[in-house]
Amino acid sequence: MKTVFVVFHVAREDEPDEDIKLIGVYSDRQLAIAATTDLKDLPGFRDYPNGFHIDEYQVDKNHWVEGFIS
Repeated sequence: MKTVFVVFHVAREDEPDEDIKLIGVYSDRQLAIAATTDLKDLPGFRDYPNGFHIDEYQVDKNHWVEGFIS
C-alpha cells in the first residue's frame, strides 16, 4: 500500500475568515515534518504555530465517498 503525507496550514481555524494553505505532498512522514519545521518561523506561519496538519492518505483511493450539501 503506497501512502503520501499531505501538509496543510490552517490560520484562524473555525473562524469565518479561516485560511487554509496546502503546503505540499510528501512521500515520507519525516519529510512532511521537516517541511513544517522549515516554515514555522516565517511570517504568518509563526503567528499560528499550531496550524500545521499532516494527514496520511493512500494513493489511488477515493477519500471523500459521500456527497456534500452546498
